[in-house]
Amino acid sequence: MKKLIFVLTVVVFFAAPFVFAQAGHAMHDNEMTQEGDMQNEQEGPVDVGNKICPVSGEEIYEEMKATYEHEGKIYNFCCAMCIDEFKKDPEKYIEKIEEEKGNVTLEEIDEAEFDSEM
Repeated sequence: MKKLIFVLTVVVFFAAPFVFAQAGHAMHDNEMTQEGDMQNEQEGPVDVGNKICPVSGEEIYEEMKATYEHEGKIYNFCCAMCIDEFKKDPEKYIEKIEEEKGNVTLEEIDEAEFDSEM
């Protein structure tokens, strides 16, 4: 009888961590799903995707770009100093970005035609 109790104790001792670990994973997975659902419900800021700094007019390099969120949109700048200038009159610079987005370069047209041919 003592031997049976000892064996059961050993089995419970070694099996318990696995049982609780699986329960922990199930709870964690459920929390992650709920967080993911909440993220889908909440709309985050939208990247405007401008490639030219609206303040300086310079090309924006990925390695050095600065970003700023204004009214749910993320704007790209060539440097942090341009963000300070943007904050003074955002509408003025937003118009410049919209103009840039409306102007399609010949290079972009060539790329689009090349992509459509493939």
